[in-house]
Amino acid sequence: MNKTVNINLAGIFFHIDEDAYLKLQRYLEAIKRSFTDSQGRAEIIADIEARIAELFSERLINERQVIGNKEVDEVISIMGQPEDYLVDDEIFEDEPQSSSSQKEKSNKKLFRDTDNSYIGGVSAGLAHYFGIDAIWIRLIWILLVVGGFGTGILLYILLWILVPEAKTTAEKLMMTGEPVNISNIEKKIKDGFDSVSETVSGVAKNVSDSVSGAAKKVDIKKQGNKIKSSSRTFFDTLADVIMFFFKIIAKFIGLILILIGASTLIALIVGLFSLGAIDIIPGTDLVGIVNAGETPVWFASLLAFLAVGIPFFFLFYLGLRILITNLKSIGKVAKLSLLGLWLFSLIGIAIVSIREASEHAYNEHYIEKMPLETRAKDTLIVSFAENDYFKNPFYRHDAFKVASNPEGKKTIFSKDLRIQVKSTTDSVASIKIEKSADGRNYEKALDRAKNIEYSYAFNNKDLVLDAYYSTAISNKYCEQEVLITLYLPVESVVYFEKNTESFLNYRTHSNNIVTSNQVNHYLTIGSDNVICKTCETEKEEESFEVNVDMPQVKINDKGIEIKTGDKQILKIDENGINGEVETVRVKIDSTGINITSDEKNENQ
Repeated sequence: MNKTVNINLAGIFFHIDEDAYLKLQRYLEAIKRSFTDSQGRAEIIADIEARIAELFSERLINERQVIGNKEVDEVISIMGQPEDYLVDDEIFEDEPQSSSSQKEKSNKKLFRDTDNSYIGGVSAGLAHYFGIDAIWIRLIWILLVVGGFGTGILLYILLWILVPEAKTTAEKLMMTGEPVNISNIEKKIKDGFDSVSETVSGVAKNVSDSVSGAAKKVDIKKQGNKIKSSSRTFFDTLADVIMFFFKIIAKFIGLILILIGASTLIALIVGLFSLGAIDIIPGTDLVGIVNAGETPVWFASLLAFLAVGIPFFFLFYLGLRILITNLKSIGKVAKLSLLGLWLFSLIGIAIVSIREASEHAYNEHYIEKMPLETRAKDTLIVSFAENDYFKNPFYRHDAFKVASNPEGKKTIFSKDLRIQVKSTTDSVASIKIEKSADGRNYEKALDRAKNIEYSYAFNNKDLVLDAYYSTAISNKYCEQEVLITLYLPVESVVYFEKNTESFLNYRTHSNNIVTSNQVNHYLTIGSDNVICKTCETEKEEESFEVNVDMPQVKINDKGIEIKTGDKQILKIDENGINGEVETVRVKIDSTGINITSDEKNENQ
């Protein structure tokens, strides 16, 4: 059992083993002693601690992990031993020849170099990353702006927003590809102070001898910050303004992402737990009816929940990270686990979908044909019986419903029926009931078709059909359909009542000779058509007579001619307009043509 200690290193809390803590403490004390008289000692120590905290964070799998001697030794090997770097000016002339820190190969990272910037430091940062002079990058930007119709400006702004600024010494070293160790941190910071000191010295030479003594005692750090603050450019201010508005937009986007992600997740969770009440919520039992592949409903719902919910969870998490900058990460283990579950759900949905689609791969028909005692010259009246399973029994649709049959068993009922009529040379009429259904193979499809129950009643000349078919729930709903074909002898008569209209085809095809607009008429069966005498009578009744004494209008390719009886009163053709009766007036407007005769005082 080892004792652990909580430490705060560069503002980050760590749990560290007591022995590892003592080793780290001795290491940091040795570093501080090495820089006792060094210029910028506080900044060097702060940057070293920040780098050590960063290295520790990279090695932690989760927040509760305890740092041990192994992690401390790894960090020390990267940063180097304090005794390897003498705090002396010679260290900047000759680099240490033997140091374990030199074994580290540091990869470059892309940052914005604001120390050498004209606008936002993007060009200088790219120059460090690609190892070329910044002037070439700036020339490329000019070419993109001029030759790319301004696309270079948009690209520059995007990089300005997305690429972070190199603020710390460690980031500036990573930007140039140098190893982030004690030697390089010290060199970088001391170079910066030397630059500031030279600037201050140049100013001090122009000051009178009376204040030269005071200039020697000036606080270098304070003066350096003052000079840096006073050299703030217009583009720096512009950058702050732009970033301020982008931060506001980002917060707004984060809020939208949170609302979308949260509302979707809540809806998915409610939907998932609703499956437990599948027998209580009306209509939810239909889910199992259409599930021909017989995949457990709870399993399919869980796959759908994971496939949709995990992306929206990350969307919600992204919104939180945008709004709360210091939000802790959920950890790599959790991210990889969620990714694995998401991939598993996608594969599962693909398998379930293929299994369900296979249940509709084949379609088979089962036919029953029975004679009807209807002969030539006989009349057959066809109608649909009323039923208790559908509120409107006379309207055909493809939907189905689940209800209890007379025996009290839950059964699938559907009105997916169609009727067609064909003539036959047989002396007796017949009815053919063709049932069809889908299945994963021909045998399964045929079995489902056979299990469709459909009935009718024939009494003398009345054929009463059921307006639905039924099948057991175990057959599932697999595109079951019933086609009723009436084979009627030539010269027999058939009469379809109004309630059969929606079940008849609206046109003739495939030897079908009766259409839906011929209901409520006595139809005489011909060899390949029907004769409807009452249909013709209706057409005659709908026609109207034209009074010959009224003005008549004749329009053809020659022009317009208006006559009253045999007398021409107005003619419009290529020769112009000719009229013989002054009492006739013609008015043409948006309502049409209005012709008025004073003699008759009527309109046509």
